[in-house]
Amino acid sequence: MRRGLVAVAVLTAMTVAGCDDGPRPDLVVKGTPPASAYAGPLYVPTRQLDASGPRALRLASGAAGRALECDGEIFDGAGPDGWAPSDGGGTPEEGLTLFFDMDEAALPDHGFRVERREADRVLYSYDIGGRTKAAVVVAKDQQDRPGWGPETHASCDPAEFPAAFAAAQGWEVWTDRDGGRVPVSRLSSSTGPEHCGWQSVHFLRLDDATYARDPEDALGGDLLTAPYRARVPLPAGAHDTGYRYRHWRLWLTDDKATAYVRTPGAVEAWPRLRRRVACD
Repeated sequence: MRRGLVAVAVLTAMTVAGCDDGPRPDLVVKGTPPASAYAGPLYVPTRQLDASGPRALRLASGAAGRALECDGEIFDGAGPDGWAPSDGGGTPEEGLTLFFDMDEAALPDHGFRVERREADRVLYSYDIGGRTKAAVVVAKDQQDRPGWGPETHASCDPAEFPAAFAAAQGWEVWTDRDGGRVPVSRLSSSTGPEHCGWQSVHFLRLDDATYARDPEDALGGDLLTAPYRARVPLPAGAHDTGYRYRHWRLWLTDDKATAYVRTPGAVEAWPRLRRRVACD
């Protein structure tokens, strides 16, 4: 049985590898090596596909992707990234710290432990309930990259992490009718970014559809298939999906044109977006 690590904190800035302060003390913790440690190779050639999805992420994340023990599919992962000759760490742990300094990957920034160690590579894993949910492989003296630094990384869906971590990343994790946490790759919601002036908007993403709660018309009518309505009767053909987030309950009709969000006091109609939206 793997030793689970359940505490998660809000992501904070990492100490730069090679600085006088050294790696942060809680980045790597001690632990008894598990009986079922990852047994595959720590070096797996990576491939970058002009695509997204679990297969592309597995190919891009090499050994880190193979080391995961997700309940669902891999959520994030990538391959080698460069560092300057002066950046490489003197130890594997400094190489791991360098990863957090270089990369904005949505991973916990503490609580990793050594799962496998070889002469030129170390696999660090972040475990929950005895299963690896995030992994980083650091390597020594790669071509044009002296010292220790990150090689590959990968992580499971944010819904498989503790709620505090998912919330710190901006994910609102819904549950199903049995109380199970729904993968954010399937269903998620979040507030709009403030720097776009969309802080009054709430987005709901379900499979390939995106809906919006836009009481102040911040998105403009051209992006929405219909106006947002704060109080509507629940259509006769609507069915309860079983999805819940706090006091919200999601209902849909067969055409999925509108998300009907039932609250304790009313039913709101969240229109579907005409196209994907993003802002700089």
